[in-house]
Amino acid sequence: MTLPLYRPQDDPGPDFAELLRRTGLAAPVPAAAVDPSTVTHGTTCVAVRYADGVVMAGDRRATSGNFISHRTIEKVFPADRHSGVAIAGAAGPAVEMVRVFQLQLEHYEKVEGSPLSLEGKANQLSQMVRNHLPAAMQGLAVVPIFAGYDTARAAGRLFQYDVTGGRYEEYDHAATGSGSLHAATVVKLGYREGLARDAAVDLVLRSLFEAADEDSATGGPDLVRGIFPVVATITGAGFERLEDSELRDRTTALIERVAAERGEVEP
Repeated sequence: MTLPLYRPQDDPGPDFAELLRRTGLAAPVPAAAVDPSTVTHGTTCVAVRYADGVVMAGDRRATSGNFISHRTIEKVFPADRHSGVAIAGAAGPAVEMVRVFQLQLEHYEKVEGSPLSLEGKANQLSQMVRNHLPAAMQGLAVVPIFAGYDTARAAGRLFQYDVTGGRYEEYDHAATGSGSLHAATVVKLGYREGLARDAAVDLVLRSLFEAADEDSATGGPDLVRGIFPVVATITGAGFERLEDSELRDRTTALIERVAAERGEVEP
């Protein structure tokens, strides 16, 4: 395969998505509506600002109609060193969008010699979601959350989207997916300014636990299979995914705490 050549006025520059479109490698939009029951969908994800940055989390269940199609799908991904994306919606297009987004950020940094600003990254993802709108109208909607550590401001930031590419910055927390209403309610009730890292992690785990109790498309923790939400922190040190061993301990403590609150065991 030879590299494409462009005249100076036609060069796509650091825009990797535009390069894909000009070379004909962009995914085509389906011509007919898709039966939602045949498409694998990812569901609930949350993100919360805390003292050192942002924590992102997503459950592991994917559904096709009323069937559980996957029990261990991952919905939280690093975008680059200081940012991450959590996905909800049609799983295939969502994962593809994340991969192209990762390449876009890497491509920009290599062409320009410096990383894109966090605001620029959020805008780039907004454009990708907007370009996906025709597919969304066919039943393949993708609705991500973007979060990262803004090195210029030395603080974590959150961005939420709609299917039209609308980008909205949230200052405390954000949620997306079928269980987002329940998860966001739990986060809203438990959120405090300047949360410590452990408190923020426990809060997102509790939010997904309660969402799974109300929303059949959201998967709860599975101690038998060892399946826990994907949880990651994004700080000045970068994107870091929590180990399953820590999540097991925190989930076990959460279940004991919930049981005590409901009077099912002695506290």
